[in-house]
Amino acid sequence: MAAGNAPTRPVPLREVAHWDLEADVVIVGYGSAGASAAIEAAAAGASVLILEVASGSGGTSAMAGGDIYLGGGGGTPAQRRAGFEDRTEDFQRYMMLAGGPDADAERVRLYADSALDHFRWLTEQGIPYRDTYLPGKRMAPGTGDCLIWSGSEDAWPFNVEARPCPRGHLPEVVGEMGGRVLVETLARRAEALGARPYFDARASALVADEAGAVHGVAAQIDGEWRRVRARGGVILCAGGFVLNADMLRRYAPQVARLADDPLSAGYDDGSGIRMAQGVGAAAIHMDELFTTLPFYPPESHVKGILVNERGQRFINEDAYPGRVAIHCLRQVGDRIYLLVDDAIFEQPTELSRIEIAAVGGSWEEIERELGMVEGTLVSTVAVHNRHAARGEDPLFHKTAKWLKSLDEPPFAALACHIGQAYYPFFTLGGLHTRPTGEVLGVDDAVIAGLYAAGRTACGLPRSAEGYSSGMSLGDCTFFGRLAGRSAAGAAPGG
Repeated sequence: MAAGNAPTRPVPLREVAHWDLEADVVIVGYGSAGASAAIEAAAAGASVLILEVASGSGGTSAMAGGDIYLGGGGGTPAQRRAGFEDRTEDFQRYMMLAGGPDADAERVRLYADSALDHFRWLTEQGIPYRDTYLPGKRMAPGTGDCLIWSGSEDAWPFNVEARPCPRGHLPEVVGEMGGRVLVETLARRAEALGARPYFDARASALVADEAGAVHGVAAQIDGEWRRVRARGGVILCAGGFVLNADMLRRYAPQVARLADDPLSAGYDDGSGIRMAQGVGAAAIHMDELFTTLPFYPPESHVKGILVNERGQRFINEDAYPGRVAIHCLRQVGDRIYLLVDDAIFEQPTELSRIEIAAVGGSWEEIERELGMVEGTLVSTVAVHNRHAARGEDPLFHKTAKWLKSLDEPPFAALACHIGQAYYPFFTLGGLHTRPTGEVLGVDDAVIAGLYAAGRTACGLPRSAEGYSSGMSLGDCTFFGRLAGRSAAGAAPGG
């Protein structure tokens, strides 16, 4: 496999004397997208072969909390039991806002219209869900409960554009193993339907004809080179490029400001994207890098205020921590402080790497200890406190339930510094595809025989600022399914 960020040149079809393996559908990658694609392709009657570079299924999906962003149609069972009626138009509106200025309207509409059916599909595959709801601010609680607020649904500006509703749906798993249970359950189902996985199998290049149509994959399986024919199509589900330093430097250089905390199971090296680029595929939104700041738990810290090194507030702190982190990255300098008083202070979690930068009996003392210009921090806190006492936040529109005057000493400034605190990250950009998985070239024409899903493609979550937890797994599973159907339909007799 070629290193760096250059497209990987395809193997010319004319040079393939024989095929070592073949199937109707060949899938590269066995995370949630690959497993979902395999299930649908096999259910459609296609023979399915999966190439996975690791020694088992899972991918980066298995590292996630397992929540999937679902709703619409009046609500899932958990939403309805908790008293929420999630209208499809509100779900769709929120997803469009979250998708940013280039939200894919067709993809969003399809997902919003079908999310309730997708939830049923997940349960039919064996994913266990309770009908229980956990209110408040929670991040993959690991309690086995289902429904959580996993985004900025009830935060400005989203809550004035779409009726808020919790949509994060977690599997019934105790501990932080939801993603693992999700992928393993889908993989068992895929194999029960006849999909054949090959592990320790590294796909290195596509096999293409002179017109650019894809016919298979060249892969190293157990140390031996193999040519693998795909009669219907190849589906790339090989993850993003968060572990490829050259690609990050080229497409997402802002990562250099962060500590080395990529979210990956170890194989998100951009190989799927580069293989597709080698046959003329287009990649979009490659600069979009998801990151998050886990300044809660404890939940009480949402009532604090975040300021930059000039003592200025810059975000409504009740927004999803991924949105908060993007606004942190937009500040001048790397010093970010969370201001709290004694009433809401709790020791930050060890995971967060948030340290106590200053403690004092007055905000003037905190200001001096942080080395800020006299009056800057004090003025920011005074303005906040005056309005918070009335349940208002005219500057940043934090909702009233998260507002509190920071007036109970001692006071503290917690260091949420970029490059020091825990800002885990992964890539959102990828191959330009139709919702049904067909990969598009730089001329927007379909590349015959090539499909993609998951973080190899640029799907629903294409704006880091609007990301909500569960969107990526929702995108992987739902659009992985569509790619599997498309490739199966393109096989002879499909």
